[in-house]
Amino acid sequence: MNKDIKNIIFDLGGVLVGLDAARCIDAFRRIGCGETAVYVEEHRTEDLFLDIELGRATTQDFCRKVRSLSHCDVGDERIIWAWNQLLTSVAPEKKARLLQLGSRYRLFLLSNTNEMHWLKCRDELLPCDGCGGADYFERVFLSYEMQKKKPDADIFIQALHDAGIDAAETLFIDDSADNCRTAAALGITTLHETTGSDWLSRL
Repeated sequence: MNKDIKNIIFDLGGVLVGLDAARCIDAFRRIGCGETAVYVEEHRTEDLFLDIELGRATTQDFCRKVRSLSHCDVGDERIIWAWNQLLTSVAPEKKARLLQLGSRYRLFLLSNTNEMHWLKCRDELLPCDGCGGADYFERVFLSYEMQKKKPDADIFIQALHDAGIDAAETLFIDDSADNCRTAAALGITTLHETTGSDWLSRL
């Protein structure tokens, strides 16, 4: 790695946490929310999912919209369960690598996510050997809290500013080519993750 790199910003889904859209689609169908399953299947990002990702809607708002869209009478807990089926696991070797890297670099997280997915990752998928889900990172930057999302430049600029780090000394790892292009245009070194685990052997 470039010897000038002092900071690493990780994406969450597709880099640290595995994603399984088929499992999520099946879960929504199993609880009787077939129309919502279609949204997931078609990778639709307008309104329903975009609003929670940008913090314009709460978890409760999301659950109400799912019930309305799917014409179903399902409790919030079951809807949250189905939505969280998109997230699979964080491999133990990734957790171990984060701990190793944390002794050499300043680590940050920058994710387009929502409250439900972040809490699932923080509380269940990321913890390891007494290390809490957010403890790997000096700062965690989440789209629903910042009300900004990648690949817009604003979210990168704010993250760099709030973290007090220099773009020229920062590596950004993300599974989206668009997100990497924006980061690169701001002077950040990028690693486009295409398999979910390449970064393990490249850092």
